Amino acid sequence: MTSDQRSGPRPGRPRLMPGGEGQEPRDEILEAAAELFAERGFAGTSTRAIAERVGIRQASLYYHFSGKDEMLIELLTNSVRPSLDEVTSIEEAATGRLGPAAALYLLALVDVRTLMLTPHNVGSFYLLPDVQSPTFARFHDQRRELQHAYGRLGVRAATPEVAASVGRDRLGELLIQTAEIVIQLRRNGTVAPERDADVIAASCLRLCGLDGHTVEAAGVQARRYQAGAGASSSE
Repeated sequence: MTSDQRSGPRPGRPRLMPGGEGQEPRDEILEAAAELFAERGFAGTSTRAIAERVGIRQASLYYHFSGKDEMLIELLTNSVRPSLDEVTSIEEAATGRLGPAAALYLLALVDVRTLMLTPHNVGSFYLLPDVQSPTFARFHDQRRELQHAYGRLGVRAATPEVAASVGRDRLGELLIQTAEIVIQLRRNGTVAPERDADVIAASCLRLCGLDGHTVEAAGVQARRYQAGAGASSSE
């Protein structure tokens, strides 16, 4: 037995992954899976390796997940679901307090923040060959739903010329991919959270043909709304 094998994690001796004391076992497993997928690739990671990274027996891992496909599906959906959960309230605000331009800016801010917070840059797994299989349909359905929300807000915020020439579906595709630029920034190690979130959100509005003054005003309005919503939720 090598010294590496002797010093490695032992099955049955649980340890906490980064994220703080008291982390749920399921979350520990997802954290370890994301870490190993990033290090070794999805195909190169076994459930045994994930269990060893957490410090549990492989059989214990299967109590929480059927296999690594299920782990990756949950990691991927976690990179979309938080943004999707905000869509209804943002679209309602688009007809009220915010207006379409500020609402689109806010959706981009929320989405970029979600992608910034995913462990080990989970968004970088989107284009894995494995992820294109029908097994991952739930993730693709949710991302498509988010893309449609971008499209709906986009055509409402866009100039008439852009709305007519680009169309809702294509505009939604362009807008969500603009937000996902943050994935590449994280991969390059060059992301600056607050600055880049605003730059990306502003870029979404410029894709809609809006001028600098309108973009700036929408950003101020979206940030104020976001701060107010945060204050309300904490009361």
